[in-house]
This record gives sequence, C-alpha cells and structure tokens, in this order.
Amino acid sequence: MSTVKQPSRPRYDFVVEKDVEIPVRDGARLKADIFRPKSGARVPGIMNIGGYRKDKLWVPPADLEEKPNEYMNWEAVNPLWWCPRGYAAIRVDTRGTGKSPGQFDPWSRQEALDFYDCIEWVAKQKWCNGRIGTSGISYFAMNQWLVAGLNPPSLKAIIPWEGAADMYRDLAYHGGIFCLGFIGNWYNNHMAHHLFGKPQEHNPDAFSSNWLWQYMRHSLDTGWFDQRRADWSRIEVPMLTAGNWSGMGLHLRGNTEGFVRAASKHKKLRIHAGTHYHPFYSEDGRRDQLRFFDYWLKGEKNGVMDEAPVKLLIRKGGHDNVWRNEREWPLKRTRWTRFYLQPARVSAKNREAVEGTLATTAPKGKSAVTYSATGMSKAGIASASWTSTVLPGSLPRLGVSFETPLLKEDMEVTGPVVLTLWVSSTTEDMDLFATIRNIDRDGRDVWEIGQQQQNVPVAKGWLRASHRGIDRELARPHRPYHTHDRRQWLKPNEPVRVDVEIWPTCMVFRKGHRIRLDIQPRDGVGSVPYTHYSADYNTGNNTIMTGGSMASHLLLPVIPRK
Repeated sequence: MSTVKQPSRPRYDFVVEKDVEIPVRDGARLKADIFRPKSGARVPGIMNIGGYRKDKLWVPPADLEEKPNEYMNWEAVNPLWWCPRGYAAIRVDTRGTGKSPGQFDPWSRQEALDFYDCIEWVAKQKWCNGRIGTSGISYFAMNQWLVAGLNPPSLKAIIPWEGAADMYRDLAYHGGIFCLGFIGNWYNNHMAHHLFGKPQEHNPDAFSSNWLWQYMRHSLDTGWFDQRRADWSRIEVPMLTAGNWSGMGLHLRGNTEGFVRAASKHKKLRIHAGTHYHPFYSEDGRRDQLRFFDYWLKGEKNGVMDEAPVKLLIRKGGHDNVWRNEREWPLKRTRWTRFYLQPARVSAKNREAVEGTLATTAPKGKSAVTYSATGMSKAGIASASWTSTVLPGSLPRLGVSFETPLLKEDMEVTGPVVLTLWVSSTTEDMDLFATIRNIDRDGRDVWEIGQQQQNVPVAKGWLRASHRGIDRELARPHRPYHTHDRRQWLKPNEPVRVDVEIWPTCMVFRKGHRIRLDIQPRDGVGSVPYTHYSADYNTGNNTIMTGGSMASHLLLPVIPRK
C-alpha cells in the first residue's frame, strides 16, 4: 500500500530572466523568458513553446481561481504559483512569432525540432536538475504530442491539456469538412496581433507564408499532414492527457486518442467540462498537474500512479457535475445501445419540430425521410456571400431531427458515439452535421458551457459522404476511422452506408428529458466558433433510409446504473 504524500508547497522566491536566447540546430536563436526559484537548488523545468507571445500579459476573468498578476500569459502555467513550489517555468516564442526570427509554421516538423532543442538546452543549465516536463493549453498541448514523438532524452513527462493531436481530423477537416470558422479566424487574428502590434518591429514578414492556403489546398489526407499528427507508436513518455467534454470541434478527440493509442506505459486521462481555461487554473486542475510532475520530475513517491488512471467529470445537465474515477477508457461496463431512426409524425408542442423518433427496436418496414441538400441559404439557393457560409445562427433549422420518447429514468451516456446511416442524394456528395441535444421537460435545450463560454449542446459529429472510406485496421465498432485519402462520389439516388464519428461525450439525461438528434446539411446549434465551409451543393435533396437492411441508427454508450 503506497503512502500518499502532500504535493510540493510554496517555499521559494524566484528570479526572472527575460529574452534569453536559445540556440537551435540550424543556427537560429529563439527568445525565451525563464522564471526559476531563487534558491541554489537544481530544479525541474516546465516548458512551453508557441505563437502567443511570451511578453503579452493576459488579464484573466475575475472568477478564475488564480488571480491576475504581472506574470500571467495566455494558456501557460503561472510562474507565481509554480516557481515557489520548486519548478522553473520556461516560455519560448516559437519561430516567427513574438521576438523569435523566422517564418511561422505552427504544429510543424520544424516547430517540433525547435521544441526538442529548447528542451535539451534548458536541461543542461546549471540551475536545472535535467528533468523537463511540458504543460499548457491548446497550442501548448498540440505541439507536445509532436515533440514527444521525437523522444528528447530530457523530456520526462507531458501534460497536453486540451490538445488536438491530428491536424487533419481534429483541427482542420472534421469528417473531411473544412473548419473555416475557426482556422481562418485563428490564423488571421494572430497575424493581425503581430503586424499591427509591437511584434512587427522584430519580424514584420513572419506571417507572409501561405499557411492558410496550404491547409485548404490539402483537403485530402494524402501525405502533407503526416508530420502534423502524433505518431502514437513513438510516444513513450509518461503523460497526463486532459480533455474537455465541451471541446468538440478542436481538442477532445486528441486527448482520448492519446490515452488509448500512445505507446506510453504510464498514462492518465482526465476529462473535465467548461471553458478552455478555468479548469487548468482551478485548484483541482493545478493539484492534478502538480502531483503528476512531483512524481515524474522530482521523484516523489506520492501514490499518484497507483490511483485510478481515468478521472471523469460526469455531467448531469447544466452545472450539476460530479467527479468519478474509472479504470479504463472506454468503460468496460458500457452497454452499447442502438437507437434506431424512425420517421414519424411527432407532436412538438413547446419545442422545435422533429421528423421522427429514436427507438431501441428496429423498424419493421423500410421507410425514408428526405430534406433539402443545400446548406447555403434559407431560400435554398446558393450564395457567394460570406454571411451564408459562416453564420449558421442566421438561418432557420435545416435537415431533419429525431427524438426519444420521454425517458422513464435517468440515462447516463459516457464514451464515443457512432451514427450509422443509409443515405442517398440527388447530388454527387452529401455533408452530414450531427448534433446530440438534451431536451428538458418543457421542450428547451439544456445547454453546457463551451470552451469559449458559449452555449453548447451535448455532442457533435461530421462527415462528407465522399469521405466515407474506412481504415479497417484502425476503426473500432464504437469509433470509425476514416482514411480521407480519396473521394467516393455518390451516384444519383443510390443508397450508401456512412458511419459518422461523433466525438466522445458524457451526459446523464434526466428522467422526463428527451435525447434529440439533428442531422443537417450545415452546422447546427451551438457550433460557433467551430463552424465549417458548407459545400456549394445548390440543388437537389438528401434522403435517409430506415428499417430492414438499411436500419439507420445512433450507437450510444449507455452506462448501467450501479
């Protein structure tokens, strides 16, 4: 039986070294800030490298559990908290951003090599004990996956906190559909931050590459993205991978894939909820990180690796959540349950209309439901206006919806989700946007808090029908894995099977609530800012078949009540 030791307590003052030059292998010198304990003791380092400018002060919201101070930086660890506990915090401006020279190319092979070199340089400093950990949210998590695959000798532990790992499937192309709303806004905003602000004086041409064009140009996964995704077979470093149920459309898939597929023998998975930053800076979140780093970077036998490897925040609707420990992911006791789509006339008093029901028994006879194929405008006519492609909230409901009857008891759904459909179209392709919603007794949505503090539903998934090809080696019954390496065009009115990957989720649907499934030709409710470029199919209809040999269904991971 292990002894649980208290995590490191604050006992050091610290010093700040600004604009330290770190040499990398091609001769470039990247600029870094180093915050380290004033004591003469040799300490481990917590490092991040990214494009958010090490010198830019972040003023957090008033309800953040870590309070504002002059050292706060967006999505990075707070030195005022970590340094007194015996850690150095190192922030590096990645190549082509802030004060570092070069061309900006986030989540690339070059950035991973730079990260590797920075880790090894810091590990050799006289104040460092030679053990480096990486931590940080989003950008600072995404490139952790990439550098971990290079296996720097001094990298001893990673905490990718809400970090996409496959820049094709997680970031840019959801089900083969380009995430224009986020990608375009993210890149252009940071280019503006650099060209209209102080960083311009250091490197005014850093954003002159065709990065956004490259992401649009490579719309199939045929090689360009190979060095922009985690190589799970090479990632052996101990990891605490932290996801967010609200992270559908950017990060959550990377965190769960990392836990399941990485070669590391020492893995922990944590999935929380809420905004992109509150959990990272919460007392609970900091304690989980600190205990993990105390073990791997300081050698303190605190029992953290003897505890359950999976920690899940079980959502019960709105703000009613509770933590629960588990031994594996997905959960072994899952009852994988099919909910069949059945077209039917359904009374929709006090709520949006629906075109059918979700039932656990398959329809006896074949049926179908048809809807307009266009997602471009409410008139059903394609428009070249940008407002038609990025403002889904401006349009009425499109597509079709299905609901369960009122639930007779609470139902917990925790895990990956698959939507299997038999579909046809009068067009050559078909975009499928799936949204799972929690509808209360009064017919209203029960919203969750999204990463950007917006209202979000329970879960989302996407697939372009021409991208329906499956990698049989990597696919699982509960998680399809699409190759995205060729287009299989539809033939008019010819049915095909598609398996839509809906990102992992967790929700206890309460007694008297309904589970609602929306299937649409464009983004549904709660999509902003992770919106997509809707294909310009401007005529025709889509059809979903149900029943018989074409029994379309939603596969839900139902967790039995204890």
